[in-house]
Amino acid sequence: MNNKVSDKANDDEARRRFAAVALPHLDAAHNLARWLTRNDHDADDVVQEAFVRAMRHFGGFRGEQARPWLLQIVRHTCYTWLRENRPAEIVSFDDEDDPRYDSAAPAAEEPPQLAQRKADRVQINQAIAGLPVVFREVLVLRELEDLSYKDIARITDVPMGTVMSRLARARGLMQQALAPSTRPALRSVSRKAGVGDTP
Repeated sequence: MNNKVSDKANDDEARRRFAAVALPHLDAAHNLARWLTRNDHDADDVVQEAFVRAMRHFGGFRGEQARPWLLQIVRHTCYTWLRENRPAEIVSFDDEDDPRYDSAAPAAEEPPQLAQRKADRVQINQAIAGLPVVFREVLVLRELEDLSYKDIARITDVPMGTVMSRLARARGLMQQALAPSTRPALRSVSRKAGVGDTP
């Protein structure tokens, strides 16, 4: 009987510790899953599965930065989900030099542009959603979640140089997608997309 009580107390303590570590990053987890799956409902399913996996492997968490650790699990869960549900989106990319992609420097937003901001956000969101998934993820992690190159490399399990290359390509593709009109600043988009926004 004492063993059962002790096991329950240990389980409760593990759940409390997990909640304290993981729940502060729930918004970031959902944001990443939403951009990768491009659907709120699918993102909810992916995040739920990712949190179950994270809880299952919480014993292996050694107190390092929780956000990159959790987002890495979310990313792996997203890719598993995409392989099962949308295999055409999982494409292998060669990250060697490609002159078609250059880094896009964001323009500064000016106060008179505020009325145009919602339309710009929709256009930017559509451009991000149109990126191949490997470019979309690094752009979201860097520009929307404001993670360092080192953390993105850890989450995506690729070298830092590959992260930088993919980010440059993503920015180049964004620049091309937004070229027909005055290109709004990437940094002008809220770091957390609103519930009604389209990823």
